[in-house]
Formats: sequence, structure tokens, C-alpha cells
Amino acid sequence: MSEPTGPVDEAFGSGDGDGEGRQPESDAGSGVLRVFGRQLKRFRVRAGLERPEFGSLTGYSVSTIAAYEQGRRVAPPRFIDRADEVLDAGGVLQEMKEEVARAQYPAFFRDAARLEGEAVGLHVYEMYAVPGLLQTEEYARAVFSVRRPLLDEDRIEQGLSARLARQEIYARKPAPLVSFVLEECVLQRPLGGKDVLRGQLEQVLLIGHKRNVEIQVMPVSREDHGALGGPFTLIDTPEGRRIAYAEVQGDSRLYSGHSKVRELEARYGILRAQALTPSESLAYVEKLLGET
Repeated sequence: MSEPTGPVDEAFGSGDGDGEGRQPESDAGSGVLRVFGRQLKRFRVRAGLERPEFGSLTGYSVSTIAAYEQGRRVAPPRFIDRADEVLDAGGVLQEMKEEVARAQYPAFFRDAARLEGEAVGLHVYEMYAVPGLLQTEEYARAVFSVRRPLLDEDRIEQGLSARLARQEIYARKPAPLVSFVLEECVLQRPLGGKDVLRGQLEQVLLIGHKRNVEIQVMPVSREDHGALGGPFTLIDTPEGRRIAYAEVQGDSRLYSGHSKVRELEARYGILRAQALTPSESLAYVEKLLGET
């Protein structure tokens, strides 16, 4: 599951139908960053610190501090904790940490990112690129760098930070159950070059050996295929619900309607039956790694 830019399905949260999809305010995240930036600057000025001095106390450059104060970049949690301490903000900045973290995602991915972060189970089918939850930093940077229209450096860095932060899901306790079905061509596409691909294949093997993770490869030689409609993710919530997430060409939706979820559940089950087994899949990745 990557960070798209499309509408969130109206069905999410209602549980009584698939709906037609609505578009939330696109600048909601930017508004949060601007508010945080103004608060940060207010506390800095109150403390009598210029940006260079504040930067040296927190370990960040003057230009980075300026970007945070102007709402142009997302401040990481470690900076917010340190800034709250240095500026004696009394927890005001720390209280905004969760909203600032959510603002790093495109508006239409925020609900999906929240659900993903709380999920007890995730089941991902991908056919274009290695899913974000498996990407190395170098591979993720390559994915953002080749996107069209081209992204500026700030957007690339923001997206990179957000994508890597999602991988903290593997450190959660109890660990969620996570499964992936990847098209064979995904593991052969050298985004960023052969060295980047090699590192990415090593990462797939590393994560694939985790006890709570299963990775399966869908061979291109299969004559039958259970899901030609595009990638999707099934999300199991702590409340026992299953929500489906799908995206294609800048359009993304969350579904909670039973009929759509059941349809995607069936497709995923068929895919898993058609794909290589987890052990066969890891052996295939090892083979690719030896050839790269």
C-alpha cells in the first residue's frame, strides 16, 4: 500500500454500503503544519532564541527550522519532543505530535494510514512496485523520484519519511499478521538501478523471514489470475472488522460495505492459492538475488 492521491470511499465508517466516494479538504494537513509552525515560532521567540541558536540546541539546521515554522516540512517526533523541552512549552508542542505525524501523508491516505497503524492484520496485493511496507529507503526514494509530474525535493523527503515511518508496524507488540502477494515482475523491475534492486530483494528476504509475515510471488506463467483489476489491501481492525483499500491511477478508496469487502477477500484467497507458497517464494527471491 503506497500513498495515493484519490478520493476516500463514503462507505468507510458507515458499514452499510460501498458509496460513491467523497473528497475531503485537500489542505487539511497543510493547515495542521501551519498551526504547529506558528506555535513553534511563538515559543522560540518567547524563549529569546534566534533560529541558529535554537537549531544548535535541537540539532537541526537553520533552513530546516525555518521550514518547520513556515509549515513547509513535517517535523519528526524526536524534534517535537526536543523542541518542547528546550522551549519549555509545557507539552503544548508534544500534544500536536500525532496530528503533525498524520499530516505527512497525502489527504486521501490519512484514514488508510491510521487504520494500517492500528491493524491486527494486513493483506496486500501489489502488481506495480514493491509495497511501501517492504521498501528500503533507496528504493522508496527511487519510487518518489520517478513519479510524474516530478516532485520537488521537499515533497520527496516528506514522502520518504512518511513511508519509512509506516514500517514501525513490524516493531509493534503484539505483532500484526501481515501477508503479501507480489507479481513476479515487481521483483524484477530495477527502479533506481540494479544496486537498489539488490538491496530491495535483500529487504524482502529479511522481512519475509519474520514469524508474523508471509510473502508470496505470483508467477507470470500462470494461465489463470484471480485479480486483474489492480492492487488492493485488506485491513483487519482491532474491533474485528475488515476494511478494504484499493487504488489505481491516482484514485483511492476505502470500502467497508460487506459486498465489496467479500469480493476482494475472495480474490485475495484465489491469488494466494495461485501464487507460489511462502517458502517457494523466498527461494525464488534468493534465486533472483543471486542473478542480480
